[in-house]
Amino acid sequence: MSDPQAGPRPVNPATARPQRILITGASGCVGQHIAQQLLRDSDAELLLLLRDPARLTAVPSDHPRITLLVGDLRQLDPHAATIATATRVVHTATAWGDPERAMAVNVVAVKQLLALLNPERLEQVLYFSTASVLDRQLQLLPEALSEGTEYIQTKALCLQQLEEHPLAERIVAIFPTLVFGGRVDGSGPFPTSYLTAGLVEACRWLWLAKWLRVEARFHFIHAADIARVCVLLLSQPHGPNPEADQGKMRRLVLGQPVVSVNHTVRQLLRWRGGWMPPLGVAITPWLVEALIGLLRLEVTPWDRFSIQQRHFVHDPVSPPERFGLVSEAATLDAVFAAAGLKRRG
Repeated sequence: MSDPQAGPRPVNPATARPQRILITGASGCVGQHIAQQLLRDSDAELLLLLRDPARLTAVPSDHPRITLLVGDLRQLDPHAATIATATRVVHTATAWGDPERAMAVNVVAVKQLLALLNPERLEQVLYFSTASVLDRQLQLLPEALSEGTEYIQTKALCLQQLEEHPLAERIVAIFPTLVFGGRVDGSGPFPTSYLTAGLVEACRWLWLAKWLRVEARFHFIHAADIARVCVLLLSQPHGPNPEADQGKMRRLVLGQPVVSVNHTVRQLLRWRGGWMPPLGVAITPWLVEALIGLLRLEVTPWDRFSIQQRHFVHDPVSPPERFGLVSEAATLDAVFAAAGLKRRG
């Protein structure tokens, strides 16, 4: 495995200036984790682009090193002058659900944002995508473009375009796997991710899930650990892509080592004081398709592709340890604890 990070180059203290880091989607779970860690562990000036300042709960909006840029990613002109002062960018903002809005936010607005940056000042862009658009070897899945949802398709299209962008060599494409973050009861300073919020509902179905066996594997990552990697990248000089066969734009899939669905159910059962019987019903793709037909369920082409794919595994995958860091939530038990999921037994 190639060295994932180049050592910092010497900096002349007499000429060094604090980074000016623009974070889009700054009120989201990942955005707030990154902002908090940067505020704590660096002297960077933070430009936080967000639509609703009331949702910024993890950092003080009146901090002297924070400047709020209130507005929609699709309407950046009022902040053009400030955006041009950024030396680094963390682009986490995204959209899904509505195809028109997804295209406008996930593709068009990304190009508009890059056009507003000053190439003479800009050192690095951390662009957030999703690991779902990549195959095992971190290459773009053809099915992401042909069969994906509006979110998957627009993320795949943007990745294609960024590969050919004049700033490609300064971009690190970040591909989070399944993201946990926040607490299940909504308390704490950070927003609750969709996956963490789903833990409560998952517990309600454990009585059934424990009798089922699903041959599928995946990676997960906690938002705090995503932030740790990003803060490290933002604190170092941006060097050439050290990864083999990735082109000019570096690709990092952020996740912990792969786990199986069956292991996840078993761990959740143990956390909740339950047990997993030694035998269960194997849920195969053909059985799922039969149930879809029998129950007349509506599924998308991407749903069908995912049913057949089953194993969303990537190599290399990059947990914080790959960068010499220590994960906050390297195990499912640590994820459950961080989420405040009630433990029984």
